[in-house]
Amino acid sequence: MLSQKARYALRALVELTRAHPAQATAGELAERADAPRKFLEAILLALSRNGLIVSRRGKFGGYVLARPAAEISFAEIIRVVDGPLALAPCVSRTAFRKCADCPDLATCAIREALLRARDATADVLDHYTLAEAAASEGAEVFQV
Repeated sequence: MLSQKARYALRALVELTRAHPAQATAGELAERADAPRKFLEAILLALSRNGLIVSRRGKFGGYVLARPAAEISFAEIIRVVDGPLALAPCVSRTAFRKCADCPDLATCAIREALLRARDATADVLDHYTLAEAAASEGAEVFQV
């Protein structure tokens, strides 16, 4: 399940995309994304540290995307905020580890279904970009 933190991150970055080429402050993004400002500031810091956005300091500072919106996928944002897309660590591509209660990966009865779910989820989210989300007229960003 997508965390509230990831929802705020997606909303804020879609709003930042819509503001382009102008930059936006954390306060402006919090208002547009309907997110608590302090919580969003922590999210923006993580996104900045991971190279998705750039922070500009000063009286006229704010945030801008680090790359074109068409090159930033929803999956990339979610991975920064929530971690792997996989439902279990044994099917994660970025954080693989054997499940603590699994006696054998090769004979696990549920692993195949979890692999398929991960692949399908990743396929959609890896190919859906901020540019697409920002361009969707009339679509509520808040329904992410």
